Amino acid sequence: MEWVDEGIVLGLRRHGESSAILTAFTRRHGRHTGLVRGATSKRLRGVLQPGNRLQLSWRGRLEEHLGHFEVELLDSHAAALMLDAGKLAALTSACALIDFSLPERETHPQLYETLNSLAIALDHEAWAETYVKWEIGLLAELGFGLDLSACAATGQTTDLVYVSPKTARAVSRQAGEPYRDKLLPLPGFLIGEGGADDLALASALKMTGYFLNRHVYTLHGRSLPDSRMRLLQRFLR
Repeated sequence: MEWVDEGIVLGLRRHGESSAILTAFTRRHGRHTGLVRGATSKRLRGVLQPGNRLQLSWRGRLEEHLGHFEVELLDSHAAALMLDAGKLAALTSACALIDFSLPERETHPQLYETLNSLAIALDHEAWAETYVKWEIGLLAELGFGLDLSACAATGQTTDLVYVSPKTARAVSRQAGEPYRDKLLPLPGFLIGEGGADDLALASALKMTGYFLNRHVYTLHGRSLPDSRMRLLQRFLR
């Protein structure tokens, strides 16, 4: 069995003295692992960084085997963000979320395109806002989408300031006031109102983090990736 595809590096773990097991999110073959020989070499160390886009050639005797990857660098997204700790944390966080959330070899072509677009967009000014919206898209892809279009209680489409942790739907100020301590704040920039300052970005990351924990991580006795926590801390300073 063999195939050629493009993919984004999600993670790497050592295997023996010089090899490693690469996990990549591929366009046509989903999240896929394979052995890379010489992964610790000077030539490949910079190539096999989370977020980099590669051309991958996979070979295995049977489809269900681990198999081997031959890799070629297409885009070095990680290097482009290396000088900005926040942007790099966003890239590695997105890769870690994909790595943990998706079953192996299940295709998600639209999600692949959004991850590739995110890796490019993180090198621009509004990178943090783009990242938060990407997490909302990830939740939707996993079947846990948020509905921020109208108040869950009244149906009104204005003055939406909360999100229900139970239904993941928006709640208006008036309807939510008696329960405000139990609701999540809804940053205005997510519904086209107001700017995305550090306070709003931290609030948005807390909100998406709540649903990622509830629907994905807590079920497996895990917590959000360290890179995701570092990203949140950047906006809490």
